[in-house]
Amino acid sequence: MTTAENFTPAARLLRINESPSTAAAARARELKAQGRDILDLTVGEPDFDTPENIKQAAVEAIGRGETKYTPVNGTPALRDAIVARLARRTGITYGTDRIAVGGGAKQIIFLALMATVDTGTEVIIPAPYWVSYPDMCRANDGEPVIVPCPREDGFKLTPERLSAAITERTRWLILNTPSNPTGAAYSESELRALADVLLAHPHVSVLTDEIYDEIWYEQTAALSIVGVEPQLKDRVLLVNGVSKTYAMTGWRIGYAAGPAGIIGAINKLQSQMSSCPSSISQAAAAEALSGDQGFVGESVAVYRERRDRVIGLLEKVPGLSCTEPSGAFYLFVGCEGLIGRRTPDGRLLDTDQDVTLYLLEQGVAVIHGGAYGASPYFRVSFSTSMAVLEEACERIATACAALT
Repeated sequence: MTTAENFTPAARLLRINESPSTAAAARARELKAQGRDILDLTVGEPDFDTPENIKQAAVEAIGRGETKYTPVNGTPALRDAIVARLARRTGITYGTDRIAVGGGAKQIIFLALMATVDTGTEVIIPAPYWVSYPDMCRANDGEPVIVPCPREDGFKLTPERLSAAITERTRWLILNTPSNPTGAAYSESELRALADVLLAHPHVSVLTDEIYDEIWYEQTAALSIVGVEPQLKDRVLLVNGVSKTYAMTGWRIGYAAGPAGIIGAINKLQSQMSSCPSSISQAAAAEALSGDQGFVGESVAVYRERRDRVIGLLEKVPGLSCTEPSGAFYLFVGCEGLIGRRTPDGRLLDTDQDVTLYLLEQGVAVIHGGAYGASPYFRVSFSTSMAVLEEACERIATACAALT
């Protein structure tokens, strides 16, 4: 005899969706398990191994018996390394009491919204956006205010659009620079213009997600709004982590620096949720931030080569267009030229999701632009090998050539 499961989800669960990028990667894995030849360009994860000095720091921490609870906001060694890195990067010196450490940057962002967002609170999110921002906001009873940022503006928020989006209920502006999915990043003058708007609206804080700041292709360093306008220091929560820069996605260490109030609130929530991040991962992260940085430049050189190769191949495909990213390891590929065309079996490609499903049938997994709040595009991750990327581009070209 069996009984039906009696499960009623909380309302917050009904307001959100599974992460589209996670779902796309899972679908690619399922098809591979079924024996399908799938080239997976969905995952935003470096294909490099974590550098040896970082792994060795973890081993040594285990040997020293550093396997116990740590302070909620991280070990002193890790917080010191974060403070030093932020001072080099932004010119701003934070006290260690203004640092939060969590199980990845993703957790830090969620806790920040949980700590500050109530029913009706508005959070401005420029689109294209990282897929999780709107649902994180909804999960915490907030209202995401999506501001379209078209390709003509470099996929970036303008001061005019920011000003128009602000209301008395606005609590946060979320900036992601360099961006997932576009790789776009704000220049000093662009950040200066946004800062001027924010200075005129003192009730609005900024959550700046800078997880890709070291995966950077321009001659001058990537900038942070808090470095451009230090007056915003007490209104900016700067979020980062070690996952992307140091190929440490599985170690799950992210961090934030910001006003004492929000940092204290994040730490209070974490004390009830997970007590603290992994002590071993923290030892590894401290070495990542303060140790030999040679890996960073070497990996970025590889990403740049892949970026340029993929752009060169996809730009030759009729119906597709690329915008060169300044950072991160993604291309946000325009596919407007494919909309309205038909597959060999007569199906109409009406949306960018139709395009990505068609490409999946041809053995290439990408993510449709609608998941990021912008269509018609699809996102390609070039954090995989050159051989995979070249084969994937060839399959995409063949698939597009077959359309009528």
